[in-house]
Amino acid sequence: MKLKKIDQGLQNGLIRNGLIEANELQEETFSTIKSGADVVIQSEKGSGKTTTIVLNVIQKLKNPFEESPRAIVFVEDKPQVIVMVELFKQLGKDNDIRVYGVHEKTDIDEDKNQISLGIDVLIGTANKLNAMFSTAGYNVNKLQMLVVDDADILFKNRMDVPILRLSDSMPKMQKIFFCNQITEKIEIMADRIMIEPLFIEFDE
Repeated sequence: MKLKKIDQGLQNGLIRNGLIEANELQEETFSTIKSGADVVIQSEKGSGKTTTIVLNVIQKLKNPFEESPRAIVFVEDKPQVIVMVELFKQLGKDNDIRVYGVHEKTDIDEDKNQISLGIDVLIGTANKLNAMFSTAGYNVNKLQMLVVDDADILFKNRMDVPILRLSDSMPKMQKIFFCNQITEKIEIMADRIMIEPLFIEFDE
């Protein structure tokens, strides 16, 4: 992809998976996300939000480092956890990015054991992530990014409460919401947990 100062390992992963040209969403948000700004990004379903999340997290983390996760990604449900974990493995292969996914069907003790071995990105549903962080005692000071995919859907389903609870317990870090439409709840949450958030909207 022709993105400014993109990590070479990530570039290799994108090309290997046939992602040669950045679409409008990826091209227009790459520099903003890379700058570290808090941002709300609205784009219609099927516009490439999942790929945009994955490539930007890999760009930020670059290589495996530390034992505790450095990025946490909230998704709607088990199928989306599986999709995103697989995409991270595909695009992050050259960077050796360590990713792990949790949801309501995974065993919390096994999850904790796997995470204790060292991971870079933790992906999961809001309730499961909240349960894990409230009991496991992870070193949250290593977290650099908090990303919410389909934020409008998650907040409509009252997942704003566990996400807010987790955010309040964590240090200052970059926060990113991806959504299909910007709702009142998204605006409230952005005002609550973000610092001077930018809003980027793409027309259908």
